[in-house]
Amino acid sequence: MKLFRFVGLAVCFVFFAVSIASPTFAQDRSRVAKTTSSRPINQPTVTSAPLVKTLSSSKPVLTNEPIVQKPLIEKTGINSPVSAMTSLAGRALNYTASTSGQMLGAITSRFGIRYVYGATGPNSYDCSGFVWQVFKDAGFKFDRSSAATYWSEFGHVMGEERFKFGTLVFFNGLGHVGIVADNEGFYHASSSKGITYSKFEGYWAKRITGFRKVPAGLLPAATAAVPVIAEAK
Repeated sequence: MKLFRFVGLAVCFVFFAVSIASPTFAQDRSRVAKTTSSRPINQPTVTSAPLVKTLSSSKPVLTNEPIVQKPLIEKTGINSPVSAMTSLAGRALNYTASTSGQMLGAITSRFGIRYVYGATGPNSYDCSGFVWQVFKDAGFKFDRSSAATYWSEFGHVMGEERFKFGTLVFFNGLGHVGIVADNEGFYHASSSKGITYSKFEGYWAKRITGFRKVPAGLLPAATAAVPVIAEAK
């Protein structure tokens, strides 16, 4: 009889323990959440940083700098009429005032145009090509040639006539030629400065070979005239 009572009490105890434990187990099971993320469940949520688009290194970087196109004629020398002695007033001239004026205009309109060996314009000149073009613009008729040919074909000049406007001056053993401005300097196509004015001093004074004059007879008959002679002072 006592045995039956003991078994009954044991069964009651087990039943009571199971009834208490079941809600706890159920509560524990409800805390397990299914997720497809590999991130731990209880970790704080991290907001993703915004996507930043980066430019490919192969693309050019745009700037606000203006694009400057080079002019067709690249000027490298002087362009000041005053510093280049553009006035004919008071000069001794080899030709008429009209012809000399045409020559001066042909010279000054080309100030600064660059030097290129063998070129005769309009965007570049060498020394003999520049001389030829100036006389051509003034109406003279002779072929474009080398400084050595001009030296051999044109007339000799002596004394003060060497420094009249329009006389040709030769340098470096006929390696260079220019047009006399007056007794202080000359116009020429410089390899470093382009069409410019230089003085008869220093470098150039030591390299003068001689002087020649383009004959007035090479002017068209209608324009050829007696040269203007400067008044003696």
